[in-house]
Amino acid sequence: MNRFREKIEEELANEDPIEELEEPKLKKREPAKEGSATAFFRKLFVDGAVSKEAATDMLPYLVFLCVIGMIYIANSHMAVKRIRDIDRLSKEVKELSWEYKSLKAELMFKSKMTEVAKKVDTLGLRELIEPPKKIVVEVRQ
Repeated sequence: MNRFREKIEEELANEDPIEELEEPKLKKREPAKEGSATAFFRKLFVDGAVSKEAATDMLPYLVFLCVIGMIYIANSHMAVKRIRDIDRLSKEVKELSWEYKSLKAELMFKSKMTEVAKKVDTLGLRELIEPPKKIVVEVRQ
């Protein structure tokens, strides 16, 4: 129970009431349904369910929850950063793959016999017209 509320109630009980004041009549509200959020918060804060001692006792747990929350947020930021890096790298891999394929096609085109003949013609080299001759070496014993 709330210590301070108990002190006030004790002081009021010890005093001799000189004159009882008539309390203003308030509109009566129908009681909140059991299990609703308003009943929970009313019981929690108005009825004094949370005392100074209880709040102090809950402090390590609240700090733990805050640390877990910060870890969760940091983890989500790191995950988003990793996803962005993966997307960037996958785009780079696709571009390099396209470049590789285009260079390979260009090399295949340039390595054709007719293309090579055109390139070396400026150097004075020509394509052989007669078939190559086989060289036979005899081994003497």
